[in-house]
Amino acid sequence: MKTFEELGVRDDLLKAIHELGFENPMPVQEKVIPHLLNEDGDVIALAQTGTGKTAAFGLPVLQRIDTSRDVPQALIIAPTRELCLQIGSDLADFSKYIQGLKVLPVYGGSSIESQIRALRKGVQVIVATPGRLIDLINRGVVKLGDVHTVILDEADEMLNMGFVDDINDILSHVPENRKMLLFSATMPQEIAKIAAKYMHDPQEFVIGTKNTGAENVRHIYYMVHARDKYLALKRIADDTPNIYGIIFCRTRKETQEIADWLIQDGYNADSLHGELSQAQRDMVMKKFRDRVLRLLVATDVAARGLDVSDLTHVINYGLPDDIATYTHRSGRTGRAGKTGVSIAIIHSRERGKLRDIEKRIGKTFERKEVPTPAHIIEKQLYNLADRIERVKVDDEEIGKYLPGVMRKLEWLSEEDLLKRMLSLEFNRLLEYYKDAPEIDFIDEKPKKERKEKEKPRSPEEKDRRTADRGMARIYVNAGKNDGFFAGNLIDILNHVIQGPRIDVGRIDLMPGYSLFDVKKADARRVVDGLTGADFVGSKLYAEIADPEKDYSRASSRRKSEGDKKPKKEKHGNFDKFKKKKKGAPKSR
Repeated sequence: MKTFEELGVRDDLLKAIHELGFENPMPVQEKVIPHLLNEDGDVIALAQTGTGKTAAFGLPVLQRIDTSRDVPQALIIAPTRELCLQIGSDLADFSKYIQGLKVLPVYGGSSIESQIRALRKGVQVIVATPGRLIDLINRGVVKLGDVHTVILDEADEMLNMGFVDDINDILSHVPENRKMLLFSATMPQEIAKIAAKYMHDPQEFVIGTKNTGAENVRHIYYMVHARDKYLALKRIADDTPNIYGIIFCRTRKETQEIADWLIQDGYNADSLHGELSQAQRDMVMKKFRDRVLRLLVATDVAARGLDVSDLTHVINYGLPDDIATYTHRSGRTGRAGKTGVSIAIIHSRERGKLRDIEKRIGKTFERKEVPTPAHIIEKQLYNLADRIERVKVDDEEIGKYLPGVMRKLEWLSEEDLLKRMLSLEFNRLLEYYKDAPEIDFIDEKPKKERKEKEKPRSPEEKDRRTADRGMARIYVNAGKNDGFFAGNLIDILNHVIQGPRIDVGRIDLMPGYSLFDVKKADARRVVDGLTGADFVGSKLYAEIADPEKDYSRASSRRKSEGDKKPKKEKHGNFDKFKKKKKGAPKSR
């Protein structure tokens, strides 16, 4: 393995990076640095975020700057404000001992006047987002005629964000004989076109395998019913006491919803999406970088450019449509030689998409069952024991207080003391999980094979009135003959019941009525919410199931009473419903 000195890095830069803790070059640095310093021709580097890219291009760029000239000589283009600031900060650290070298990040969302003033004072390195840079070029403030090096960082992300035309515009303003570097995690066709048009005899360096995931990432999936996804997410988080990760969602609405539920359930979490102001984004990201937040729920667009080290997990709350997006997501963990875990929480209809991702990244996903309450409680107890074992004890300071505390607790045995200490920390968790339902296991065997082993539930079993431990059985006066199915029930519950989301267990649909399970604590809220809800001209009625009642006769009677009223036209699909109360309830 070579040293940075052997790669040709200058002494003033070596001093700075050694103070920053750099020891040996990473693979991308070992390939790119000597090429930029000594070779002709451009560079295409296919590497994941977190592989040491900034130092790979930053050190040789800084070394090639002529500090006697206060004109832009190097241009670095990044897709987001956050990445732009991160690169600018890293370059400032690298150039700590280079007198007269000035680096300026320019980006949208902040005062353009202050950036113009800084540019007029003279800078040698500009780190910019495409939109703001074009604005400054059009105002005549930025002149790129002396630029000898252009870097496109996270080029595929810029493509995804629609910056292709902006990049073409910017590159038309730089000299033809400049050196150009393109860094990208994947190599889509549009990036290849930019390379062919603007790059001269490019040398391609592949760190890992083209269009594959990071080597140190373990890929896991949990297959659950759609109604159980959030419950599975919480179980996964609880089973990983030291989790520090990003949860990716598909939409802003889902992102905010999941974050709100997690916060309400006591997790150190927050959301990051496009509807936040810049000040809100900055605050959330600072809390996440400082580990005040352990879970960040984000959309793909909002998380672009967010560079956070040491993520233990990336959680896909459903799989993205684009395989390259999954590669970017999973590449945020397992960086710099560390291991990471990429988790996908999926339902059965996403199985094909999962297989496509496996083929593309050349890795096999490991299926795991959602952790059981017993396993989670055991894991948390062992984690507490580990923390107790590792805690730093200040004997001198705590010694002042120990005699009094020991006198107060001397009547307790060691075992009693340990039990009470564990209970103090875990009573909430024990209470929460003691009656928790099992999450249904989805069998992935072929349907024909399953049918041979599964026996259909008898009418008596479907009509049972008792629920599993910790659950309550609910009756509602709509069934299959009314066109009422499980999806309708879930939709109605989401629309008419305020507060935390209702987790629905087993559902049994009868011809004239339905029975389903919910947590005991939610039973009264469900009954009150469903009773009186309008279901395409028919009012729903619900109650906690009574073992003595003949619901078949009761449902027929209610329907015959309803038939005396003028009938409304039915629409086939019973998905139009509303609660006859003032104010629309908040959708969960």
